[in-house]
Amino acid sequence: MFSCGRSDKPDYTAKPKDTVQDKVGRKTVILAPTDGTDAMNTINTGATSPQELIAFARTAIGIPYKYASSNPQEGFDCSGFITYVFNHFHIAVPRTSTDFTNVKHEVPLQSACPGDLILFTGTDSHIRTVGHMGIITEAFGDSVKFIHSTSGRANGVTISNLRPAYMERFVKVVRVFKQNDE
Repeated sequence: MFSCGRSDKPDYTAKPKDTVQDKVGRKTVILAPTDGTDAMNTINTGATSPQELIAFARTAIGIPYKYASSNPQEGFDCSGFITYVFNHFHIAVPRTSTDFTNVKHEVPLQSACPGDLILFTGTDSHIRTVGHMGIITEAFGDSVKFIHSTSGRANGVTISNLRPAYMERFVKVVRVFKQNDE
């Protein structure tokens, strides 16, 4: 099913309060550095596989959209969903979709693999600033699907096809898993 990297697909059962916690049990968010160094534009996925990440992301399907939230009990905006999913694996990521603009390394859409991030403009495609994002779940030639939290018709976490309306807003694909280069 996957066209890149390993093909094993772990399963996850979501827990009602599944989140990253600090040593005393408080909910926390792991953010990428914002100090101007190269580290702020690199996501270190460690030993986590794209398949593990996607399997966990799918457990959030149906959670409603909520602006500026990374809390599964309340809902997610697009980058809050990305933060929640990556933080589950203790992976630091930028908190806003705009902050992903300079994350390395960009790949052509035709080379997209499951686990890559896909970035779009906001709802106004004439303003070419990143304002929406998702995680690619399937990529076969011209057929790409991605999981994201949308304020649109689905109003929450869903898997969408990369249809023409999204292509008008497409900015780039970012490869964060080194396994996808193998």
